[in-house]
Amino acid sequence: MATAENHYDRAEEVKRFDALKMGVKGLVDSGLTTIPPFFIHPPETLSDLKTKPKSVVIPTIDLSAPRSTVVDQVAAASRTFGFFQIVNHGIPVQVLDRMIGSIRAFHEQPTDVKAKFYIRDMATGVNFISNIDLFHSKAASWRDTLQVKLGPTLPELENIPEVCRDEMVQWSKHSEALGERLMGLLSEGLGLDTDRLKSTTCLNARMMDHIGGLQIKHEGDWVDVKPVHGALVINIADILQILSNDEYTSVEHRVLANSSKEPRVSIAVFYNPSAREALYGPFSELTSPEKPPRYRQFIHHDYMRRFFTKELDGKTLTDYYRI
Repeated sequence: MATAENHYDRAEEVKRFDALKMGVKGLVDSGLTTIPPFFIHPPETLSDLKTKPKSVVIPTIDLSAPRSTVVDQVAAASRTFGFFQIVNHGIPVQVLDRMIGSIRAFHEQPTDVKAKFYIRDMATGVNFISNIDLFHSKAASWRDTLQVKLGPTLPELENIPEVCRDEMVQWSKHSEALGERLMGLLSEGLGLDTDRLKSTTCLNARMMDHIGGLQIKHEGDWVDVKPVHGALVINIADILQILSNDEYTSVEHRVLANSSKEPRVSIAVFYNPSAREALYGPFSELTSPEKPPRYRQFIHHDYMRRFFTKELDGKTLTDYYRI
């Protein structure tokens, strides 16, 4: 005998949801009483959520300390955790609070206002979507995302939502300056020239969206990243692990469902190379006959294509390029 479950067409339901251009917040505002099945994860993917997170403190680094001290601390955290928080980073707390407030204000606008930005391509440099991996994942996440290309140049101002436009312009300037500072520290931590990472064009293509409720995997256990007001969380991504020839580590991480009645808003800036057709691989300065390259070279465009056609489940692409 056929059941409702037998007739459930996930692909069609996902397509219908996306066509509504309302996102998760729109579902809630519409009076939703049950969560659509395509948001429900299978039991096997949730099995380790019952495990109590390990009591480990992610390093917090004060950037106002002497540079040699900061370089050592950044390098140690990048090798051990792949994550760290920074304070006294030069971005006023008021700027951070206003930026988060403006992003929250965008998501709290009526659905028809946000729908004008709901599109899956980045032709205008701005889009609002629910789940980048909506059509690839086994289960969708309960989140909406506003993406803005911050570099090499901002989109036309009229394409940025008015409710967060001024804050976005200011945030872009701060994130560029901080990114250059961090890449200098990370380069020196590898024993390289200060501008080595900058020379890979990693500062040129910057993308902003928002995530939150972070945990990372450390020594086989999940660890909570406890937020510090005014601090920024920095993580080492797959490409930096490859460039450093495994000196720095990119770790598995995930975002847990929000158990609070208050919405969770956080902001991420991704620093990506703008030279999409250039070859990337371990820095030659970090390889030798005694320590040969552990990764093959690749074109960044190929990396991004593979990233966006796999599930965003916390797993890395480093194994794909490993020799």
